[in-house]
Amino acid sequence: MSFAPDAAAGLRLVFVRHLEVQALLGVHAHEQTRPQRVILDLELAVEDPEAPSAEGPDRLARVVDYAAAAETARRIATSAHVRLAETLAERIAISLLEDARIRRVRVGVTKPDALPGSINVGVVIERSRF
Repeated sequence: MSFAPDAAAGLRLVFVRHLEVQALLGVHAHEQTRPQRVILDLELAVEDPEAPSAEGPDRLARVVDYAAAAETARRIATSAHVRLAETLAERIAISLLEDARIRRVRVGVTKPDALPGSINVGVVIERSRF
């Protein structure tokens, strides 16, 4: 799962990988009452019209803050029960795309303990503002 930075298009890649949360996610009765381990992966293709140089501005305010993106995803994932991983991914993507600098977002939602005998199950979505 990876976008590529694109100098010609003025895009940088901002990512958060393997963000672990305890969330109420799933259709089964036990998933509605007992939080489970959920792993979130975020990739953001971010406009970078003023790519920093050695002399360029070194200010957090001019970039998309990966900690803020992670906190947004964490807040959405832990705020209420969601039946489908796809719905959770969509909610996170829509929220992240509210930042006009983010052109594309890829969100992965993994339930590592959901299916006995497998390492991970989940979903990945990609959304763009165009």
